[in-house]
Amino acid sequence: MEECLGCRLANKKERVFIIYEDDHVSCFLDNVPHHPGHTLILPKIHKVEVTELDEVESLSIMKASQLVAETIQALYEPNGITICQNGGIYNELTHYHMHVIPRNEEADRFGELFYGMAQVERHGEALEETQKKMMAYINRIQELEITK
Repeated sequence: MEECLGCRLANKKERVFIIYEDDHVSCFLDNVPHHPGHTLILPKIHKVEVTELDEVESLSIMKASQLVAETIQALYEPNGITICQNGGIYNELTHYHMHVIPRNEEADRFGELFYGMAQVERHGEALEETQKKMMAYINRIQELEITK
């Protein structure tokens, strides 16, 4: 679906900072991250709701979320990580996507940030730098898995 922004992002027809991909999903950095490492996971084939995902896509998304969460935890040591997706009218991309968000703010402030009721702070780390760190870590994990 060429007109879908999510499809264009997932298939790199728009500028994205990919940190991981496989045959089914693309994982890239959010353009306005809550914290460095904030990642989106999108299927490469157009799907809107979680109920549309087949078993292979679902498994690929969950494995990617584990890999991204492990990477964020190792590199940034956040207080916590939130993994979520929004459906229906809350899906602003009109393409299924999952957020993996490092959390360092006070718990009561996270809701304000996530739902757009607070200003997102800019962090000193550029997306290119975050991408480089995360890709390097993910590549190390994958190399270790191959040698097992």
